Amino acid sequence: MKLTVFGATGGIGREVVRQALAAGHEVTAVVRDPARLSVTGDRLEVFRDDLTDPEAVRPAVAGRDVVLSGLGARGRKEAGVATRLTRTVLGAMEAEGVRRLLVVSAGPVGPPPELDGPLDRAARGIVSALLKDVYADLSAMEAELAASTTDWTAVRPPRLQNKPVTGAYRTVVGGFPAKGRFIGRADVAHAMLAMAGDPGTVKQGVGVAY
Repeated sequence: MKLTVFGATGGIGREVVRQALAAGHEVTAVVRDPARLSVTGDRLEVFRDDLTDPEAVRPAVAGRDVVLSGLGARGRKEAGVATRLTRTVLGAMEAEGVRRLLVVSAGPVGPPPELDGPLDRAARGIVSALLKDVYADLSAMEAELAASTTDWTAVRPPRLQNKPVTGAYRTVVGGFPAKGRFIGRADVAHAMLAMAGDPGTVKQGVGVAY
């Protein structure tokens, strides 16, 4: 497939690029600073852009089969980034008629697991309170997705870890895995690539966790 990856220098985006190249896909990585992209490959094209203008982004998505995004705030001070940058991506995709889009959101944005115990519910409440601005941004981003013409999927992980691909994660379409407290960034990327061709995840939020 021909893929475009936004946020390709971030922890999840970089893993999406690396795993997609290893699987034989053609990848366009959209970055603000190419020097920060440590992944290389014969099927990799690096596209430099700051995502302020959908028209400037159109060449990066034109003719692509799937667009994947790891864009988002790295902390409370950057709240609003996910909605603003994703709006640019959506504008470019809709102008080019590219439909399939997968983005990284967060577990607390979706409904809580029905089987979680008191400890998990309490921890979820504390994290949601501490990062309420970030989660409000991601909720607004998902609203932008829902209003778009794209075949979107919002991938919702819990707390992220740095660990290699295990493939031992659980996914729940429209919900979240019970007692799903952690997941590695590499496994989020793995899940996103697996969902890219899954029609059952289109226009859905998908919880993913160990």
